[in-house]
Amino acid sequence: MARSRHTISEIGAAVIGTGFIGTVHVEALRRIGVSVRGVLGSSPERGAARATTLGVPQAYPSLDALLADDTVDVVHVTSPNHLHVPQVRAILAAGRHVVCEKPLAMDAAGSADLLALAAASDRICAVNFNIRFYPLNQHLQERVAEGMLGDIRFVTGQYFQDWLFLDTDWNWRLEPAQGGALRAVGDIGSHWIDLMTFITGQPVASVMADLTTFIGTRHQPRGPVESFATERSTDTVTRAMATEDTASILIRFANGARGAVNLSQISSGRKNSLRYEIDGSAAAAAWDSEQPDQLWIGHRERPNEILIRNPALMGPAGVAAAALPGGHVEGFGDTFGALFRAIYADVAAGRPSPQPRYATFADGHDRMLVGDAIGESARLGRWVDVRRGTAAG
Repeated sequence: MARSRHTISEIGAAVIGTGFIGTVHVEALRRIGVSVRGVLGSSPERGAARATTLGVPQAYPSLDALLADDTVDVVHVTSPNHLHVPQVRAILAAGRHVVCEKPLAMDAAGSADLLALAAASDRICAVNFNIRFYPLNQHLQERVAEGMLGDIRFVTGQYFQDWLFLDTDWNWRLEPAQGGALRAVGDIGSHWIDLMTFITGQPVASVMADLTTFIGTRHQPRGPVESFATERSTDTVTRAMATEDTASILIRFANGARGAVNLSQISSGRKNSLRYEIDGSAAAAAWDSEQPDQLWIGHRERPNEILIRNPALMGPAGVAAAALPGGHVEGFGDTFGALFRAIYADVAAGRPSPQPRYATFADGHDRMLVGDAIGESARLGRWVDVRRGTAAG
């Protein structure tokens, strides 16, 4: 088991996965002062090459070798989804803290297993729902809890991307054996659902979902492919698709509020557009991840407002998530630093905060329960309740 550390600068981390998101984790950890001891790639050769490129001290040849390094206190899991459960199991058994990419598991049975293991440990167990940590989202969550919007009535939005727009676009997430039965829902829809649950404080109670696969066959390159790669291979094999390109989901929240979200990974020109509007009995609020420093606040009987991210104008949570003064835009990469600062403060303290602002394994499991309900609703063509209330859930 790793030794006790008391400050963030004393904490050592390792990152499993060296692709797009793994690299973002490495860079964000460095920025907050955490020492990255090494990385674990999909193969020893790939890990070694990426460690050199990233300037990381070493590439571990295996998970066992990583866990044998007692300078590693926290392990970040950014591997394909099907590896999350076995890797997190091993990490917790070795007494390490863990930060796992979403979705936490392939299904709710797997996430329930990890939740039980986390509850039986004294480790910090977090899920990387980083979009919570745009400063204006942290600010709005506090203001909603204080009653700024009144009673939440209607929650709408979208999460649109175009990185799988072409039938020559390929990624491991397209393969159910690696990514799970839900693709757009599990990959980007989980972010929107987590964010709305976090900001409104209202769990999703039931769903009605329509999932569609427009690109029925794709051309898979025979070699490895990086996420968001722009190069196209001509050496391909044709593969039939079994996961959704788009989703339209109606939502009923626990307090009776209604919602609707559309998800797409084939919307041309939309690179990473998560949008929401939350309509309450007193006011409304709206935000777009492609304009992350602006929060729209809507009123009936006085002028609407645009709040530009500014630590001088935000509440404590927004200030804590902000790293730059007003007028200096903070974006996607910055959210990882803000999230990791919150997680690593708890690691340094040796225990989780009473009410962590980051997503815990309990949150990750809940989002899996919602995902399972969405999949069931799409199969049955009717409303499905989110099944909570089990020992683990």
